[in-house]
Amino acid sequence: MNKLKVVAFALLTMFLFTGCSLKKNDNDIIKINDTVITKTEFNKAYDTVVSNKMFEQMGVDLKKDPDNIFALMMKEQVVSTLIVKALLNEEMDKRKINVSKEDLENAEKEIISKFGTKEQFLQILKANNVTYENFKKDVQEEIKMKKFVDSIAMVSIGESVAKKYYDDNIDKFKYPKRVRASHILISANINQIKDKIKEENKDLTDEEVNAKAEEEMQARLKKAEKLQAQLKKAPKTFAKVAKENSEDLASAIKGGDLGFFAKEEMVEPFARVAFSIAPNTISEVVKTDFGYHIIMVTDRNEAGTLSFEQSKKDIINYLENQDKVDILKNKIESLRKEAKIEFLDPTYNPEEIQKKIKEQAEKNPELKALTSLQTNSNK
Repeated sequence: MNKLKVVAFALLTMFLFTGCSLKKNDNDIIKINDTVITKTEFNKAYDTVVSNKMFEQMGVDLKKDPDNIFALMMKEQVVSTLIVKALLNEEMDKRKINVSKEDLENAEKEIISKFGTKEQFLQILKANNVTYENFKKDVQEEIKMKKFVDSIAMVSIGESVAKKYYDDNIDKFKYPKRVRASHILISANINQIKDKIKEENKDLTDEEVNAKAEEEMQARLKKAEKLQAQLKKAPKTFAKVAKENSEDLASAIKGGDLGFFAKEEMVEPFARVAFSIAPNTISEVVKTDFGYHIIMVTDRNEAGTLSFEQSKKDIINYLENQDKVDILKNKIESLRKEAKIEFLDPTYNPEEIQKKIKEQAEKNPELKALTSLQTNSNK
């Protein structure tokens, strides 16, 4: 029931930013009640956002062009986020919301247990460029946020409410034909390989970079083909080979198991093969944008509908989470209305930023719809 999987609070991302200062200095740009936000703090938060590779792929450098419409939209978003964070931190201090060492250790153990051993979990963090210290900070802030929401109002969804949701939304619990498969991935994305070669060999020409990238792609293909030939002879060793060789670390720790999935949930080349081969047979090497895959289907399910008993726990978690998010949104709105917010540097005032955004939109009518969407999302 993918649509009902519980996620962390949508507003938790605001806690990925650095804390706000209580000490005034020449860098001060915004004052929220007794809390001051400095330009240094803003820049650090802003750099975190605009370093997203999405902007690089769009060919936009938001750091070099601060008057770019996307840069202005991100500036407004970061300002809003820092203000909300300051308001929440002040309120949590008033309520004496703290996270104990035991709270943190228990939460860490629960999360890590879902990924196998701590060593395996650390490998997954490393593969996603996340340090263990940052992971702990994120967990701590999530616990703090949950405690804060519970201090405002306790949320409990009864079985009858969950059953009504199930009956009213029965289509959400229907699933198409699915297969359960395991895979071994040998990562091979030509663009990522080229980027890495360029970083390590800055004097190479584009032609030399392309040649080296093709060599690397071939080397990775040969590795996949060698593993595939090995598995053809001994299919029962698939889980062991996956744990030792697959570069999809999240599934590798489970012997390559991806669980059940519908055809539409996977990229086309992968799905086409997974839904065409017989169970417990080893596929040929399959190429996708992620790299080279070796697939083994382990089970199949025809289309059907999850029962209420199968779905009950997820529904309750989902509805409770929705209620908590609503409570948090309402509290933030209340804190904003009561707060004294001063823009010590007017260039960080959202109203001033919006004026610049509209000026940019007027020059490019195609961006008007985008700016309208941004304005509504910040209300």
